[in-house]
Amino acid sequence: MGGPFDLGIYTAVNNWFIARRPLANSIATVAQMAGIVTMPLIAQLAMHQHGWRFGWVAIGSLTLVVGLLPVWLLMVRRPEDLGLLPDRRSDAGAELRPAREEANFSRRAALATAGFWLLLLYTVLVYPVQAGVSLHQAAHLIERGIAPTIAATIVSTFSLASGIAAIACGFLPRWLPIRYPLTLVAIFLTVGTLLMIGISTATDGFVSGALFGFGIGGLLTLLPLAWADYFGRANFAAIRGIALSAQVLAQAAGPLLSGALHDGTGNYVRSLQSFAVLSAFGVVAALLARRPAALATSARSPML
Repeated sequence: MGGPFDLGIYTAVNNWFIARRPLANSIATVAQMAGIVTMPLIAQLAMHQHGWRFGWVAIGSLTLVVGLLPVWLLMVRRPEDLGLLPDRRSDAGAELRPAREEANFSRRAALATAGFWLLLLYTVLVYPVQAGVSLHQAAHLIERGIAPTIAATIVSTFSLASGIAAIACGFLPRWLPIRYPLTLVAIFLTVGTLLMIGISTATDGFVSGALFGFGIGGLLTLLPLAWADYFGRANFAAIRGIALSAQVLAQAAGPLLSGALHDGTGNYVRSLQSFAVLSAFGVVAALLARRPAALATSARSPML
């Protein structure tokens, strides 16, 4: 899933947009969330009608029709292949220039920058939190005395807040350095995780779930944007592919850590404390992750 779902989608989006990248990434993230919500409903309906085998057939067929055919028939790798430029069409007789100057790093050059390693560190710090808290959230709520139905509603609120945050990210001003929104994301994750430790009422659960959801929505939208803004379009997939490998490993480690600490202590308090520490370190990593300037095509870019 990680290849087409994360790397492929955002490589395509960031190839076509520079100035409008936040909005484009926001739309892509919201579309993913909508698909995650819709596919289980379709599968359940198919299984209810004709059994689990038809459920798999329905999911596979829909993926081919919606996911493969339009991309195969209509998708173009980059605007230059059609004589266009990112963000705007080329006008006949007009000077061709992109709507916004950007960096252009090779993978080797990116690996030599502090910005790459700080963004990678940020990824490794926050993604165990994202996966570890999300997977065990409902179980923790029920252990804290929240009724299962209310716990499910809180999880839905968490997802709704993620979608709202993803939409909001689309309207970030381009002059604002991306490390500041990434810092805010880590703060949301830290505060939301800490509040989960002391949940005693449904209200506590809704507040902590919403704050954590805001952080997740921002994370999913902004991190691909940061990689594109820092290192450019030409080698985005090669550079982000390294980070995605670390991201997947970090996501796998989060639920394992949470489960192991729960089994060892009898509750999720220690795991939530650990995740709060990780996301707090993520705040520091984000603040330090300045955009590399050595190979930028324009020294006048506001995102320094």
